[in-house]
Amino acid sequence: MKVAIAGGAGYIGALLAEELVEQGHEAVALDLLIHDQEDVAEGLSRLGVKLIRGDVRDAETRQRALEGADAVVHLAAIVGDPACSRDPELSREVNVEASRELVADARELGVQRLVFASTCSNYGRMADPSVPIDESGELRPVSLYAEQKVAIERGLLEAPANGLAATCLRFATVYGVAPRMRFDLTINEFTRDLWAERTLEVFGELFWRPYIHVRDAARAAALVLSSPREDVAGQVFNAGHSEENYRKLDLAEMILERLGRGEVEYVHRDEDPRDYKVSFEKIKRELGFEPRMRVPDGIDEIVSALEEERFGDAFQARYSNIG
Repeated sequence: MKVAIAGGAGYIGALLAEELVEQGHEAVALDLLIHDQEDVAEGLSRLGVKLIRGDVRDAETRQRALEGADAVVHLAAIVGDPACSRDPELSREVNVEASRELVADARELGVQRLVFASTCSNYGRMADPSVPIDESGELRPVSLYAEQKVAIERGLLEAPANGLAATCLRFATVYGVAPRMRFDLTINEFTRDLWAERTLEVFGELFWRPYIHVRDAARAAALVLSSPREDVAGQVFNAGHSEENYRKLDLAEMILERLGRGEVEYVHRDEDPRDYKVSFEKIKRELGFEPRMRVPDGIDEIVSALEEERFGDAFQARYSNIG
């Protein structure tokens, strides 16, 4: 297949491009490179990935990326509530309007498949987080980012297909080392701060979240593309592993044990009430998806990369979506 990846030089996108090329597909990456990913762009070029440097909001750029594509994976977004809250208008333009326009363009150009990157944050604050929620559960978004993802999901699933087989992947919180590194994600941030011997402030330590390694997230998207059309069209899949639901308290203790040092302070804040435990049995049962990495593996990987000084200053703004 020829696959267009919107956000193809991003945290998940660059690894997805690598995965697709290894499987023998042709990959086209659309990305604005707003996080100084020149090194990522060079890596994609070496793989034979065509990079279209541009904004997903621009109609001509979208058309160039989608030209001749059999499938599109839509990862381009203002990701996370802090980034969305900082500029709500920009997040609406990118996460809502541009997403709708990308879907319309894909239909018009005869693209056969679309994978939309959504989030388990759509479940918000569950009434009973002790019982894992599946794809049929109530969506209770409590952040602008999740509200926007829910809106696009509904638009995709409720509209006539018109030849486009759309699939929504609700990713667990992603972690791990990637070409476009991020240290504004829970496990990555906790590990970096404790490794650097900074006091880690943790709030909501008893709230549940699921987690998935970034390479496994890329593998999940690639698996949807290679699955029979009738198995994925119009479907929603939680992407993760049912045993990878953790509280922040659990994560901090794992990292402290791995490092043998560190200081954690648990503080009270009210701004992030998300609390959800998620079931990932559907994607395992119906597509055979099984993540290869577990959280302790990811912690080891991040520590090793930090000790090898692979990121230079790991506190640089380029490693965060909110600068």
